[in-house]
Amino acid sequence: MAPAHPYIPNSAEGSKRKLVEFLGISDPDELYSDIPEGVRLDRPLEVPGPLPEQEILRHVRGKLSDVKTALDMPVFLGAGCWPHYVPAVVDFILSRTEFYTSYTPYQPEVSQGMLQALWEYQSMICELTGMDVANCSMYDWASALGEAARMAARITGRKRILVPRIIHPERLEVLKAYTEPAAMTVEQVPYEPETGQMDLEALKDKMGPDVAAVYVENPSYLGFIETQVKAIGEVAHDQGALFVVGVDPISLGILEAPGNYGADIVVGEGQPLGNHMNFGGPLLGILACRAERRFIWQMPGRIIGLTVDSKGRKAFCMALQAREQHIRREKASSNICTNEALCAVAAAAYLALLGPRGLRELCETIIYRSHYAMKRLNELPGVKAPLFKAPHFKEFVVNYDGTGLTAKEVHEGLLEAGIHGGKLLTGEFPELGQSALYCVTELHMREDIDRLVEALGALLGGDRP
Repeated sequence: MAPAHPYIPNSAEGSKRKLVEFLGISDPDELYSDIPEGVRLDRPLEVPGPLPEQEILRHVRGKLSDVKTALDMPVFLGAGCWPHYVPAVVDFILSRTEFYTSYTPYQPEVSQGMLQALWEYQSMICELTGMDVANCSMYDWASALGEAARMAARITGRKRILVPRIIHPERLEVLKAYTEPAAMTVEQVPYEPETGQMDLEALKDKMGPDVAAVYVENPSYLGFIETQVKAIGEVAHDQGALFVVGVDPISLGILEAPGNYGADIVVGEGQPLGNHMNFGGPLLGILACRAERRFIWQMPGRIIGLTVDSKGRKAFCMALQAREQHIRREKASSNICTNEALCAVAAAAYLALLGPRGLRELCETIIYRSHYAMKRLNELPGVKAPLFKAPHFKEFVVNYDGTGLTAKEVHEGLLEAGIHGGKLLTGEFPELGQSALYCVTELHMREDIDRLVEALGALLGGDRP
C-alpha cells in the first residue's frame, strides 16, 4: 500500500476508498472514461524533483524565458536586509483579513486570533534566543538596539554603552539618536585586524563603573562569527554591566543561543523570518530578555500574555500595560507606541513551517553555499575572500586590493554583466581597502555563484560586457 502524501489528505487509502464509494465507481480511472485511450498518457509524468519550493519557482521562471524581471539578476547584497525565500503559505496567511487589517489588540474579546499569533511569535523568539521573555516586535534591529541601550541604563543607573567598531553605521547612528537625549554616551571597541574579533584587552581598558552595557553582534555586521562571546559577556558582568547581543535569527538554527552564553538582552532583525526584502522594509525588530522583574518592567513595547477567561478557558491578552505609553504617558518605559505586528505574524508562520529541523537544514545550506562562494572567489588572482580569518555564516568581505580595480569599478562591471554585487565598504571601513560585503543564502544556486566568479574573472582580465 502506497503511503499517504503528507500534504494531500485524500491520498490516504481509506480516504480514496470512501471517495470511490461515494461517487459510485469501482476505480478512479473511470473518472477519465470520456478521454479517448489514444490521447491518454500511458506512463508517469516526467516531473523533476522532488525540489524545494524556491527551486520549483526558479525552474518555472526559467521556462518562461521571454519574461524577464529583476528576479533574473542574482543579488549578492545583504548588509541588514537579506535575500531569503519566503514560502507561499506565509504570504497566504498574511493576506487573510484577520491579520492583514488588525492593529493593536486593545479589545482581547474580539482579538484572540491576533493575540495568539503574537504570543506564538514571542514564544518562538524565546526558544530561538534562549531568553525568557520577548516583546511582540520593534520597528527594526536599530530601534531594538536603541531601546535595549536605554533599558540597560534604567536597570543599572549607568550611562555608558560599549559597542564594537564593526557595526552597521546606520545602526550606530540610530543608537546615538536614542541615547544622546538621555545623556548617555556610546563608545566603540576596536577589533583584531586579522580576525575581526573584538579586542578583549581594549574592552577591559574601556570598562568602568559607569558602563551600563556591552553590546556585541554574532554574526557580526561583516559576516564573521564572534568566537569570544562568552568571554566578552564575562568581562561585562565582572564590572556589573549588562551583556546585550545582536543576532540574525536565521543563524540561531545552527549557532548557540545567546541565552546560553550569558546574554541579558537580545536584539536583532527579524526580516529574514518570512519577510520579503521589499526594497528595504518594513523590517522587524526583535527584543528579548531574562525573566527578572527589573528587566521585564523596563522592557519596551507590547507583551502578550496567556491567561484564562471568566469561564476558565485559555485566553490571550496584552500584559503589563502599565509600562506603556497609552497608560503611563510621559512616564512610560518607552515612547514606542506601535509595533510590526504583521511582520511578526509572518515570522511566526515561517518558524512554525520550518520547525527546528528545517531551520537547521536551512542554515547548513547557507553555510555550504557561502563557503563555496568564498572558495571560488578566493581562487581569482588578486581577490581575497574572506578577508578575515574567522568562521563565517552567510556574509563575508571580499577584498580587491590585489586586482588593480576599485570596489566601485568591480561593482559597476558586475552590474553591466547582470549581477548585483555586494555592498561597498570603502566609505564605512576605509581601513579594509577596496572591499565589498557579499551575501549568499539558500536562494543562490551553484550556477549563480559560478556566474559571479566568471563575470568577476572577466573583469580582472580586462573584459567588460
